[in-house]
Amino acid sequence: MRLRSDIWVSAYLRRAEIEGAFAVLRQRGAAEAGAIFIRVDLLDGRNALFGPAPQTDIEHDDATRRFRRMHEAEWVDAATIEDRLAREKKFDPDLWIVDVEDRQGRSFLDDALMG
Repeated sequence: MRLRSDIWVSAYLRRAEIEGAFAVLRQRGAAEAGAIFIRVDLLDGRNALFGPAPQTDIEHDDATRRFRRMHEAEWVDAATIEDRLAREKKFDPDLWIVDVEDRQGRSFLDDALMG
């Protein structure tokens, strides 16, 4: 059984804070199972967006949340991120969005496997 989205996001925000980054919940989604998107801003115009890995990358008995970079390039501009998030919101209005500002570009997703 996978950890509820609201509990996962709460723990994620705490971890970013402990590590010295600024993280804020921009949009609250469905508490039980809302999709989670993490936007990392390096504060120099470069950004990255991480979202749920496709279900085909997840084993049927795997309860670990898995994420993937939502764009080809390592870093993209803020407008590219916002366009992608707008498309995702149209598809699923119950998603979660967390914004992280970190000059080191840390996503804090090392505990959640990257697909």
